[in-house]
Amino acid sequence: MNNTFATDILKGLSEYPKALSSKYFYDAKGDLIFQEIMNMPSYYLTNCEYDIFQQQKDDILNSIHTQGQKFQLIELGAGDGYKTKVLLQHFVDKQADFEYIPVDISSHVLSQLSKDLRKNFDSLEVSPMQGDYFHMLEQLGVDGNTKKVIMFLGSNIGNFSFEKATDFLKQIAHQLNKDDYFFIGIDLKKDPEVILNAYNDPEGITARFNLNLLRRINNDLGADFDLLGFKHYPVYDPQTGECRSYLLSLKEQTVSIADLETAFKFEKYESIHTEISRKYSLKEIELLADAAGFKVVKNFTDERGYFVDSLWKLK
Repeated sequence: MNNTFATDILKGLSEYPKALSSKYFYDAKGDLIFQEIMNMPSYYLTNCEYDIFQQQKDDILNSIHTQGQKFQLIELGAGDGYKTKVLLQHFVDKQADFEYIPVDISSHVLSQLSKDLRKNFDSLEVSPMQGDYFHMLEQLGVDGNTKKVIMFLGSNIGNFSFEKATDFLKQIAHQLNKDDYFFIGIDLKKDPEVILNAYNDPEGITARFNLNLLRRINNDLGADFDLLGFKHYPVYDPQTGECRSYLLSLKEQTVSIADLETAFKFEKYESIHTEISRKYSLKEIELLADAAGFKVVKNFTDERGYFVDSLWKLK
């Protein structure tokens, strides 16, 4: 079987407990639902990072654009670029010499972003790259003379445990030279109710996003998941900072997946783990950076102290 999606679904549903990767949320429909999530009043992450960029864009530019040399602004998981456009507009207005390289696994969202940027930013040099982050970074190369600023926004690092986050960041560090920067958005620990409301909104948008993974398996692999037979369920641990999302089977049931030529039995209230979103303290961010071979240069935090965009360099 050479289909990575099919292979991962088979592996994840064969495990006990069952688990599926959150990266598969993002098909064309998933992209649209996530845009709805970013506009939810309870989903504070987007607004916090947007406000940081609005209020501190000049300080951010001055921190990364030292000596005024040309740089590549490489964004991993660019999405629709809603927040990044604030920085792009300011960098263009200040005549910074840079090339914007959005990287995303979703060809759909990358196509939309590229079209929008070329329409609204005439002078901006845009070079989109679709695929796995590390393969794309390897293509850019580590030996070039152009300074790199790699951005990983939206608290996407929270999708990993501390150990896996450290491994991921070590791979990023391996792609950087000593004068390059890494700019990472991280959600901070706060009132647990505020966090849970962001992942269990009363409108049910997050639930639709989580359940969309089952719909995708139905469409792409010929499965017969009954979406009404599963429930979105998030939990938050204030000590570890981990907010975990699950899909709970509401009944005893068997799901067949034609393309995998197999079926999976679910007990009543059996869970599928679909996502982790870890929150950090500022101290834990320093520990994470250090473990991955970085040092924190500067933190940019919103007024409420909910979120931080942290600028790192190699140690």
